Amino acid sequence: METSKTMEEPDVGILCYISQLPGFRGILKQRYADFIVNEVDTDGNVVQLTCLEPPPQMVEETKECEVKVSDEKMSESKSYEAEIELFRSLAGDSDAEKLESLISQVDSRTGSEDSASHIVLSPDSDKAHRTAVHNFFKQNFKFLVTDTTDGPDASSKCIRVRLDSGGHKNNGRNSKKRKERGEKPFDSRGSSNWPEHLGKFLRFHLYKENKDTQEALGIIGKMLGIQSKSFGFAGTKDKRAVSTQRVTVFKQQASRLAALNDRLIGIKVGNFCHVKEGLLLGKLLGNRFTVTLRGVIADSEDTIKAAADSLGRHGFINYFGLQRFGTGSVPTHLIGAALLRGEWKTAVSMILDPREGERDVIRNAREYYKESNDIEGTLRQLPRHLVAERAVLQCLKKCPGDYLQALKAIPRTLRMMYVHSYQSYLWNHAASERVQKYGFDQVFPGDLVYCKGDDTEKDTVGVNSECNDDNSDDTYDCSHLDETSGTDRPESKNTLVKVVTAEDMSTGNYTVDDVVLPMPGSRVIFPTNEIAKVYHDLAKKDAINLTESDHSVKEFSITSMTGSYRRVFQKPLDFEWELLAYNDSNKPLAETDLDKISKTRSTNIIKQEEQGQGDEDKDLSDCKKQPESSRNSIGLSTDTNEDSEREAGSEQVFSSNRQETQMALKLSLTLPASCYATMAIRELLKTSTSVAYHKTLNQ
Repeated sequence: METSKTMEEPDVGILCYISQLPGFRGILKQRYADFIVNEVDTDGNVVQLTCLEPPPQMVEETKECEVKVSDEKMSESKSYEAEIELFRSLAGDSDAEKLESLISQVDSRTGSEDSASHIVLSPDSDKAHRTAVHNFFKQNFKFLVTDTTDGPDASSKCIRVRLDSGGHKNNGRNSKKRKERGEKPFDSRGSSNWPEHLGKFLRFHLYKENKDTQEALGIIGKMLGIQSKSFGFAGTKDKRAVSTQRVTVFKQQASRLAALNDRLIGIKVGNFCHVKEGLLLGKLLGNRFTVTLRGVIADSEDTIKAAADSLGRHGFINYFGLQRFGTGSVPTHLIGAALLRGEWKTAVSMILDPREGERDVIRNAREYYKESNDIEGTLRQLPRHLVAERAVLQCLKKCPGDYLQALKAIPRTLRMMYVHSYQSYLWNHAASERVQKYGFDQVFPGDLVYCKGDDTEKDTVGVNSECNDDNSDDTYDCSHLDETSGTDRPESKNTLVKVVTAEDMSTGNYTVDDVVLPMPGSRVIFPTNEIAKVYHDLAKKDAINLTESDHSVKEFSITSMTGSYRRVFQKPLDFEWELLAYNDSNKPLAETDLDKISKTRSTNIIKQEEQGQGDEDKDLSDCKKQPESSRNSIGLSTDTNEDSEREAGSEQVFSSNRQETQMALKLSLTLPASCYATMAIRELLKTSTSVAYHKTLNQ
């Protein structure tokens, strides 16, 4: 299998279109603000950032909480000279001085906990000694907590010490309790001085520009002094975009987060409220996209109109987009195939080996390792965002030659991405075969469909739809994520699927919109027509058996995965489009949430205050009106330029010169969580969605 070239759509089974209409030229993501994503919550509300300040009642509650904390600290004030001297005998002068400095900060701080920092003790390779230090703090400094972080080398660890934001009620943090908390760090639990009438989770809207979700939350967490894993969210959004989504954090004060807005760059938080439960992956209906295609060139406006109307009526083939298969020259589905065959060493090599198209610092680190096998030296060079590579190398340093263990050292959601992408590779090819053989306008005998009505009593198979395995937390390393939620969210639990019969054909109960194809697994059925053969033939070419495993490692075995179903065809919801003319390629053509807030503030302060005090439901209910207001305030209609720019029988071509008029197409559409907006755009343009292709259009 070829791995050295840049991956293209046909390589992963993206072969067909629904309509035979001509396409046209358009540049995707010329600016990151040309791709706006707003999460759609489980109630169908589009999540928008409309207010940066906490409501007045939340501010008052915060003040009450701070008074309680201050009173408690005052009552606990005492001299710790004796305890510090005991610690000196245990840990040495350097660490004792660090502790003394920390306690001074705690004693002198006022109000917010932000003013109290933390300390990291000297590297310690003696586990027994580290345990003694942890126990010393539990017994003598109940207002401080400790945890362990990586030291400067693989053989040592460092103990981190900081003020306990969870109060004094959490003594005895043993490993059992950590497991019961789902391995959350101590600092995810927030303040214990929490009003009983408030929900324990603070929910807020996270707005970010050109940053992935984990990166943005890492920045916020660092400012708050909590780890990024303390946050809950429904899905990871695309990096090269402007996006807004819901986030929850346990027992944090809205005023603390709101105070960060002045310091955050490319990130804003707002729309604060308290809720009883934190967000979990998959808890969303989908995403609302506002996509601007620039530099549009078409035979005529009628070509664009026909393509857009067809997309609205017929939809698109619900392929997994290119991002599902990674961004490098080594596609993730090829690594997945190696894992399914049990070729652990091969899989590790594919993860670590040099690749085309990467930045020099990454390429140099990979080449250095391949030539020298120096793990320590490679780790010093390898950027920290390469999570999989670093995890594999760190494990190989401890356990040389144990390639399976090295693969298991990769975080679960990331390592499962490889197998899931192979399932997606098979699914894409099957979907293409379905379109080529049977078209897109009717159901055929042997197709699989989601059941309706009385058919639930007949020959059916139940399995979670659009969900890859028993663990639906199908989020991956952010570098591999597209504009989907990152989670293949089940449409409903135990959705029933059946094979279409001749009787079904005569009744007309099912349409092509009901047709699904399986993601291979132990609890799915395959179509009984010719499409099933595609799965087995492709897998056989890769030396993979879909019904028997070649090894006993369950998580890398397709027969140990549940499997799922995915709709073959998807129609965009609330689909709107408009043509715009522009002269400046740097001019924004769609308003972001932050633009709307800034615009409102600058034109009418009173209106801004009223909007900030409005309830969340009101804010969200206005979202569907936005395309109309945007149309009135942004850009020019192409109708005004039509006569002067077009000659009979010639293409409507607009120069890339900033001074000349160019055309853009702005699309607004809502898609379910597991769908790729790039695949809808592909159907429209009839061109590749690869990053490499769209870069050439920018030149």
